[in-house]
Amino acid sequence: MRASHLLFADGSSLGNPGPSGWGAIVVIGGHTVRELGGAKRHSTNNEMELTAIARGLSEIASESGDVDIFTDSSYVVNGITKWVHGWKKNGWVTSGKTHVANRALWERIVALTRARERFGSVRWNHVPGHSGVVGNERCDTIANAFAAGEAIELYDGPLAGYAADILRIDIDPRVHEERIREKSRSRIKAYSYVSSVGGKVMVHPTWAECEARVKGKPGALFKKVASKEEEATLVSKWKKR
Repeated sequence: MRASHLLFADGSSLGNPGPSGWGAIVVIGGHTVRELGGAKRHSTNNEMELTAIARGLSEIASESGDVDIFTDSSYVVNGITKWVHGWKKNGWVTSGKTHVANRALWERIVALTRARERFGSVRWNHVPGHSGVVGNERCDTIANAFAAGEAIELYDGPLAGYAADILRIDIDPRVHEERIREKSRSRIKAYSYVSSVGGKVMVHPTWAECEARVKGKPGALFKKVASKEEEATLVSKWKKR
């Protein structure tokens, strides 16, 4: 059974920590879609994930009805459904005897979810990142744009006027399989790294050199390649852009 309200959330950090952004989408009562987003000069991906959740819940704080929350962050879902109870009991200290990171945000989210008990339930749903879930993909776009300092238009209006099928929450098997292949590929030893900044393509022997060139550069592209042939193909492709 679908809840009265849907909340999608995601965070991004270029460098982790580094320039960061968050994105959230709330579908209110099945009739209104509101996109939210923001940036922070220096932050972490986890802080941005939590910020997106907190801002999204705040947006519907006075709306009656159940809420379904969708996030690709295991950190968020495990934290709110499992770890937070022990953290609070132990004075916000982890089992490893360190202070809980982002405590203020965790406390804010706990307060918001408890306050919703008089309106309805809150259900936490973990979705694989980049698996075709429309809301998750759009939040990723919003978060990355804010992190990179790029202009992005946020929608606030009727569901009927929203460009994407935000109510489609099923995982697209083809997209998910491609994501799995990308993860497998990430474990392959690199032949080189290719970057493109401002239309100029360069090849780097190490990730450190590639990262130094693209970090914090809006619109920068970069990719690990596994062979000389793949490198030549990618360089040719990006030079034609």
